[in-house]
Amino acid sequence: MAGFECADHQNAFGERVDLIQLTGHDRFIDEDYQRLKKLGITTIREGIRWSFVEKAPFIYDWSQVEEIISNSKNNGVQVIWDICHFGFPADLTPLHPMFARRFSHLCRAFVLKYRSLVPEGELIITPINEVSFLSWLGGDAKGTSPYCVNQGWEVKYMLMKAYIEGIEMMKEIDPTIKIMTTEPLINITSQDRLNPVSVLEANEKHQEQFQVLEILTGKLCPELRGKPEYLDIIGVNFYFNNQWTYPDHQFIPWNEIPSNQYWRSLHSLIEEVFINYGRPIVVSETSHPGEDRTKWLTMIRKECLTMLRAGLPLYGCCLYPIIDRPDWDFPDVWHQSGLWDIPDPKNLDRQVHEESLSALQEFQNTLKMINSKAYRTPL
Repeated sequence: MAGFECADHQNAFGERVDLIQLTGHDRFIDEDYQRLKKLGITTIREGIRWSFVEKAPFIYDWSQVEEIISNSKNNGVQVIWDICHFGFPADLTPLHPMFARRFSHLCRAFVLKYRSLVPEGELIITPINEVSFLSWLGGDAKGTSPYCVNQGWEVKYMLMKAYIEGIEMMKEIDPTIKIMTTEPLINITSQDRLNPVSVLEANEKHQEQFQVLEILTGKLCPELRGKPEYLDIIGVNFYFNNQWTYPDHQFIPWNEIPSNQYWRSLHSLIEEVFINYGRPIVVSETSHPGEDRTKWLTMIRKECLTMLRAGLPLYGCCLYPIIDRPDWDFPDVWHQSGLWDIPDPKNLDRQVHEESLSALQEFQNTLKMINSKAYRTPL
């Protein structure tokens, strides 16, 4: 799978960041899809950009969404839709009393628009991407709207209120829609494993990553009306800095030989999720900036193959971003994390990163062999 960076949020300096515009994907949708199709990638993640679509309360501009729908149909591409990736209209924050109502009506209007153009077929939606991270960034770290400290739980609660009300509104229009959550998959471990208090506290912090799933399924905060049937597919966003020690918050290196004693493999973390929730899994975001991106992709390939061979229901692995992105806070700095780089942001030409392409093709070839063997094996 491939993901197009679609954040449209206000960054740490209060500036609106529109990464679809900055990467030129809004102007080169068809060309970008054709590039993917040549590589055999036909499932993608896209976002509608809430701040772009809802220019005034309850008034929607679907022109860009219609372009995505049209070009995806023409190229035989399946889109998994983010209603809110990162970003809200300028007059809203998650703590605004109208936030949930505005969001749920946006969800309803999107499904109506989509089904007016695509009456049949599967529709997979992520209402809000990375609620856990967004709650921390805006509620504790002052990195985006609403620019708070010590308000992470309040922001998470209001985001999940909107999330569930959005699902309710969408299912009124189309009960067949499927929901794919996309939350960070992290590992927090005690730096002192001989200290039982530290181990317990670290585990409590580790388990907080599942609060979104617990609320969505109604196990936590049942007044928000979550239900188990609202969880169809679990997407996990996994990056090199998703693991750290407690309480010193030291990042655990992923590429040491032998492996760092505190690092947990991706497949072991996903096994934990599957045991707890029993839903199909998608690696919904993964990449690495800079020179180690090919090594990271190779590691991800090995982890995915381990999961498939173990019989875990891994439905996909999404390279995110597929096209390089600038930094949110310092947009003159580009991460060099995509399959395609943009050497000159003025002309936005895409330049393939050959080593990553080779790693991707090796990944695809191995998958083909596994699938062909599975097909020939009697059930």
